[in-house]
Amino acid sequence: SDLSKIMTLNYTVINLNACFELEHLNYKLSTSYPAVCVMLYGFITLLSLVTVCGNLLVVIAVIYFKQLHTPTNILIVSLAVADLLVGLLVFPFSMFFSLSSCLYNASLFCKIRDSLHILFSLCSILHLCCISLDRYHAVCQPLTYKSKINGHVVFIMIAVSWGVSVFVAIAVVQTRSTNDDCQDMCFIDVIMANIVAPLLSFYVPILIMICIYLKIFVVAQRQVRSIQTRTKPGATVSKMERKATKTLAIVLGVFLFCWAPFFFFLTFQPLGNNSAPVPVIETVTWFGLSNSTLNPFIYGFFYSCWFRSAFKMIISGKIFKENFVNLNLH
Repeated sequence: SDLSKIMTLNYTVINLNACFELEHLNYKLSTSYPAVCVMLYGFITLLSLVTVCGNLLVVIAVIYFKQLHTPTNILIVSLAVADLLVGLLVFPFSMFFSLSSCLYNASLFCKIRDSLHILFSLCSILHLCCISLDRYHAVCQPLTYKSKINGHVVFIMIAVSWGVSVFVAIAVVQTRSTNDDCQDMCFIDVIMANIVAPLLSFYVPILIMICIYLKIFVVAQRQVRSIQTRTKPGATVSKMERKATKTLAIVLGVFLFCWAPFFFFLTFQPLGNNSAPVPVIETVTWFGLSNSTLNPFIYGFFYSCWFRSAFKMIISGKIFKENFVNLNLH
């Protein structure tokens, strides 16, 4: 009834932060514009710009320099495109979500926002899985790497990543019930949002990545011991061990740090009796989205020195003054 809806709205408004106010049963940005809100949205805007610019650097570098035209880097470009779109579309939509009542209705705008969120974020995660598969063949099966990971295989990886992401985004959003008789969330909503979506977009990919990177680490350590036995280069071997450990820690650590809080919250939140406060929802959401900001730095600055050289030339504007397409990056 209308009375119950009003009571529900009066209850939920207590959970909103100082950036909101209630007007005619709709939420909007408070006209007082508290300083904390201005700082928060200013920071999010800056984060969006960094995400777009960082991933744009990766895309330009790979497209411009022929030396970077490799199957691995094509995967990285596709990942960068997904992360770029997160910064360009998902960040602004998610920021505007904080200024709307999306949490309490299923309007077309909210469905578009949620679809973009799921699509690009999941696509980014699946690309990380593909890159881990590429690294597995490069380290563990170097003799057959070029024959197994070619342009055709990379195209299939990219197509599957985007295809699965589109399917999951549409499925999750379209199966949400709009029936007013459903109190809180209907059973199908809970199944899709809290079980199916986290399973496909986090738990399965992270399990695959952990297994692959553990295998890579074991093989890399075995190779290091083999080199040490044959040549005895103590300092070089020690450096190789540190670099391998550091790279794996950065890739897996940042991924888990960003996305684990969001998906753990999504999975276990329905077990509680009370609705989670909006600030908690916002915090874990932005932690996950920040992975798209960090990806270009991980796969750009740590993955290869070629990228660092390419970035310096792009930022300095040298590529606009002369033709460096065939430059030997080092």
